[in-house]
Amino acid sequence: MPQLDGQGRPKEFYSRRVHDTCYRRPYYDAGLFVEAWDDEKARKGYCLYKMGCRGPVTYNACSVTRWNEGTSYPIQSGHGCIGCSENGFWDNGPFYRHLASFPGFGIETTADTIGTIVGVGALAGVAAHAVTTNIRKRQLITEHKEESVNNVKKEKGGEE
Repeated sequence: MPQLDGQGRPKEFYSRRVHDTCYRRPYYDAGLFVEAWDDEKARKGYCLYKMGCRGPVTYNACSVTRWNEGTSYPIQSGHGCIGCSENGFWDNGPFYRHLASFPGFGIETTADTIGTIVGVGALAGVAAHAVTTNIRKRQLITEHKEESVNNVKKEKGGEE
C-alpha cells in the first residue's frame, strides 16, 4: 500500500503543490504576472496567479505527469490551475478570482504584499541615499569654504 496524504490520495502524486513544479514559477518569484487574458504578458508565458490560478494551494502532479499521454496540462495550455483535485473543488467559487493569499513559506505571500514591500524598500533606499549624499555634499562645501578663506588670508597676509 503506498503512503497516503490527509485526503487518502497517494503521496507519490499528491505531495507537491502544482505551484512548486510549475515552469512559470520563476515568473511568480520575479513578480511577473498575466494581467488580462491574451495580453503581451500572457503571450510571454508569465505567471497566471493573478488570473485565479490555484496552483499555489493545489496538491497534484499535473505539471510532472501531464495529461493526454504526457502532452500538456492546463497551465502549459495558458489556463490557470482550477484546483480540481482539492476538497471542496465544486464549492471554491469562480475559477478566475484572484486568490487573496495562500499558505506557504518565506516569500510565499500574496504577490501584492511582495510588491508593496519591495516598493517601500526601494523608496527607503533612495531616501537614505539622498540624505547621505546631501550630508557629504555639505561637508565638502564647508571644507572648500574653509580652505578658500584660509588661502585668501594667506594671500593677504603675504602682501602686507
